[in-house]
Amino acid sequence: MPGAELHLLAGSGPAESPAEAGPPGAAPDLGVVKDLATDDRSSPRVRVVDAALRCMGRHGTHKTTVDDIAREAGVSRATLYRTFPGGKDAVIDAVVETEVARFFSGLAVVMGEAHDLEDVLVAGIVAAANRLSSHEALAYLLAHEPDVILPHLAFAEMDRVLLAASAFTAPFFGRWLDPDQSARAAEWAVRIVVSYLATPKAGADLTCEADARHLVSTFVIPGIEALRTAGDLR
Repeated sequence: MPGAELHLLAGSGPAESPAEAGPPGAAPDLGVVKDLATDDRSSPRVRVVDAALRCMGRHGTHKTTVDDIAREAGVSRATLYRTFPGGKDAVIDAVVETEVARFFSGLAVVMGEAHDLEDVLVAGIVAAANRLSSHEALAYLLAHEPDVILPHLAFAEMDRVLLAASAFTAPFFGRWLDPDQSARAAEWAVRIVVSYLATPKAGADLTCEADARHLVSTFVIPGIEALRTAGDLR
């Protein structure tokens, strides 16, 4: 599935800059992503996508077959190919797009409800950590097929992941920060989630709101305040 796995974290298109993502304080326009996330779960397309996701959580991408997916979805092989003429590769691409949609749609809800800068950081970090750490397919790939995921989490590819995720989250900070500060804060938050999930640390469980809030209030907010001060001096 060439390149598909990268989009599980970074999305399927080129990343927007924070400025392009919308006015400060406005939730980003999810466009097609929003439509994918709210698709009719009874449609053949979504049934096949969700079935493929479950199969990947049990067997990964290499061992999952078209027959496995069709059987799990309760559709015929012919129906699967009518829905996805590209076969297994097309199904996997659709799984990736749909999971990206669900991930960012979930973040948009919790971050949009935050009432101050600390809350928006904590809400985003906790929601992202919970979603990623409980994702069965992603966990299987990392444990049993690391060659599928790890090349996309290193060097320039990781920079692309960070850019895409930061571009999405930065506008949520625009109610309290200027665009440059929002972009920096968003990148810090994304790096924190990736780092702590990759290398868990005692007393810093980012799926726990109390732990995440302690981390944000102790380290992230002071860093942002330093950015504000530097901005005032200029």
